[in-house]
Amino acid sequence: MPSDRTGRRRRARAGTWSAVTALALAVAGLAAAPASAADVNNARNAGFESGLANWTCTAASGTTVSSPVHSGSSALKATPAGQDNAQCTQSVAVKPNSTYTLSGWVQGGYTYLGVTGTGTTDVSTWTPDTASWKQLSTTFTTGGSTTSVTVYTHGWYGQAAYYADDISVYGPDGGGGDPAPTVPAAPAGLTVAGTTSSSVSLSWSAVSGATGYNVYRNGAKVTAVTGTSATVTGLAASTSYSFQVTASNSAGESAKSGTVTATTAATGGGGGGGGGGSLPKHAVTGYWQNFNNGAKVQKISDVPAAYDIIAVAFADATTTPGAVSFSLDSAGLGGYTADQFKADIKAKQAAGKKVVISIGGQNGTVSVSDSASAANFANSVYSLMQTYGFDGVDIDLENGLNATYMTQALRSLASKAGSSLIITMAPQTIDMQSTSNSYFQTALNIKDILTVVNMQYYNSGSMLGCDGKVYSQGSVDFLTALACIQLEGGLAPSQVGLGLPASTSGAGSGYVSPTVVNNALDCLSKGTGCGTFKPSKTYPDLRGAMTWSTNWDASSGNAWSNAVGAHVHAMP
Repeated sequence: MPSDRTGRRRRARAGTWSAVTALALAVAGLAAAPASAADVNNARNAGFESGLANWTCTAASGTTVSSPVHSGSSALKATPAGQDNAQCTQSVAVKPNSTYTLSGWVQGGYTYLGVTGTGTTDVSTWTPDTASWKQLSTTFTTGGSTTSVTVYTHGWYGQAAYYADDISVYGPDGGGGDPAPTVPAAPAGLTVAGTTSSSVSLSWSAVSGATGYNVYRNGAKVTAVTGTSATVTGLAASTSYSFQVTASNSAGESAKSGTVTATTAATGGGGGGGGGGSLPKHAVTGYWQNFNNGAKVQKISDVPAAYDIIAVAFADATTTPGAVSFSLDSAGLGGYTADQFKADIKAKQAAGKKVVISIGGQNGTVSVSDSASAANFANSVYSLMQTYGFDGVDIDLENGLNATYMTQALRSLASKAGSSLIITMAPQTIDMQSTSNSYFQTALNIKDILTVVNMQYYNSGSMLGCDGKVYSQGSVDFLTALACIQLEGGLAPSQVGLGLPASTSGAGSGYVSPTVVNNALDCLSKGTGCGTFKPSKTYPDLRGAMTWSTNWDASSGNAWSNAVGAHVHAMP
């Protein structure tokens, strides 16, 4: 979560506003030229459906991901590091003395799209951080002897990862582009990933060449998606339904898959739009450190009553894909035994508190990337719940997650644990800039069983607010304008919390005083205490706040929980 085992999270990326501003002046005003009827896309593997085939990326900066994608099932993700700007290139066959339109869809950090070797004037275009897919486009003309050019994407030094998809070089056929698409095959592996009283979650295997999928319920199309999972909502309780899926692309739609049936549950689970059991309307979450990193060592019994949810940090990855384990650091915690730990959890629960096991942290790499690892995740977390008495799980995977299979894993866990299951999430700011991001997608996919998302408003660079303006961390505006994205992006107010460090020692950057946290809570819930950003409406059901960590809080005399905890619990 907010800290690795040395007590520091990675520092925020450095800004380079003056450099990119200069570049903006150099490329401003470039416009796309319309394509002729005979034009083709000369780029190969333009949508990264075949991984990085035909593309070359610097160092280990580039990979393909299943989310977010602009279309199809894959997109490029490239991460700048040090002096590497995460450039990915492709040599594209072209015709001499011809005009081409270069375009692509991008998202995330600063992203550049350009071409070299044109034989005339090499061109490029760029965009700063963008929370949703944005098209970049420019034109170039080849020289009299030019038969190939190099197309590239890259980010900017020290900035966040960028995503790119559907790169095109439209113009006369240079003879090297991909062949025309064919109708994709019918999807295989359709399974029911989970059910509630009003929804059924489905997943299936990706189909080569598909750019989208259609979901059919009882023979009628009910939704279309670009990924390999979907949740069909608005269903009647205790009712059986049949489902099929087709794959599609520009060439047409496949035959329907095999049929699966699912029966919805008799009653719904959780309140306020998701799971939560007997949690108060407004709640405070704190991470408890299962290690000694200089913060005050605590037992669970030492955690102040101001904390309603205690997230035990962290579970550990195992050699089994997707599976996790947990071992109490008795030596580092002054001889705290497993039996004492379990008894303290029971005592907290008797006092109305919830204790969950947190998965991830900066150094915690747990990969849930297929159905097998999703099952391993659900089974291992449920085993820990039974062994230690945990009320649920916290998802704090800072090295990325697969929305399809994490959704599958959490729904499987919910089917085992029941409606009292607590599910919390602690994404970084970049993870929640757009509903197409995998973290945001996962939260929306499990909205009916999700308790709260406590985004980390620290160790972050500048980010976009829901008004499209850029905000820097460390202010009321940063908290409120970014929370607005989640509140307006589909999460219930009761599923949104503000995550901040308990002290300056709890994070590399982004600490704000409890007063700033309380002002942000008031701005969002009551419309008072705002900075320059004022939400268009108030959210009285806002869940509350989170901190890393109860240990760093204790090191500062519990100043954070005394101030923020009291404020949260006094919210109407």
